[in-house]
Amino acid sequence: MFKRLGLFLPVQMPLPDAIRVVQYAELRGFEAIWQAERVLLRDSLVVLAAFGAVTTRIKLGASVLDPWTRNAGLIATSLVTLDELAPDRILCGLGGWTDGEAARVGIARDRPLLALREVTNALSELIAGRIVSRSGEFVTLLNAQIPEHEMRLQSRRIPIYLGGTAPRTLALAGELADGALLNYLVTPAYTRAALDEIRRGAAVTHRPIEFIDRPQLIACSVNRNRAQAMAEAQRFVAGAVLAQPALMQANGVAASLIDVIVRTASETGLDAAAHLVPEEVLLALMAVGTPDDVRRKVNDYLDAGATSPVLYCIGDDIRFMIDVFTDPYLS
Repeated sequence: MFKRLGLFLPVQMPLPDAIRVVQYAELRGFEAIWQAERVLLRDSLVVLAAFGAVTTRIKLGASVLDPWTRNAGLIATSLVTLDELAPDRILCGLGGWTDGEAARVGIARDRPLLALREVTNALSELIAGRIVSRSGEFVTLLNAQIPEHEMRLQSRRIPIYLGGTAPRTLALAGELADGALLNYLVTPAYTRAALDEIRRGAAVTHRPIEFIDRPQLIACSVNRNRAQAMAEAQRFVAGAVLAQPALMQANGVAASLIDVIVRTASETGLDAAAHLVPEEVLLALMAVGTPDDVRRKVNDYLDAGATSPVLYCIGDDIRFMIDVFTDPYLS
């Protein structure tokens, strides 16, 4: 079975339900929870505090904090506060947003790589308890330091992950971060290419690739009824095409198919558009089908270079999906 398992929780899940799911995932041996954060939908750090108060072991990750709206000092303070609540269990994901999301709150996604670089460097120093002075385009700190008891300061560890799909973001993760949080709705071939980019960045700072964690978000639609799993996956992928057509095209979905799905959804609705998503697209971009089907697909991502799966349940029965990956005899 799987030595390490993560669970991705979308912003749509009601918080009381999410708390119960996290407790169940911890009971079943999952290593980490990654809570989604989207513009005007959910504050992942507040949610992680709720999770930390009712769990004892599972790691708690933000997926992902943007480098524009939160000051680096504020991010560091929030993370250290969470670490006090759940020692050595906090994971910091940093990443971008889409241009459309950022525009809704008046943010221009200027120079995202520089923003990630400056914030990552500042966070690393602040979390370590150093006195930090920096004057950059996105981070300005003057003799900033987070005070804390000496013993806890020496033992504290909050890994920083960069989340993103673009090659330069992956290379930056290899150069600076503790890990790269790999995106979902991609193929195992993409994961292999991502590993090359991470390795290229790691070479800049002379770090072995083994030092850089590579959890992979994986959309998973599992059902004993394969046709039902496929139907749920079709609707999910059609929605992704509507939300981020450029990203889906970059991930291998044909432009002609994207155009048809978008046009059909606008004319007759998402359900009609979902039926247009072919099975081969689903099988390429996600884990879909019976329990045995999805376990095999997840192993494909691990074979391609991911270090652990972070499962995003497509469908209503998230506990069944958790059981599928923790019970090798469940079929």
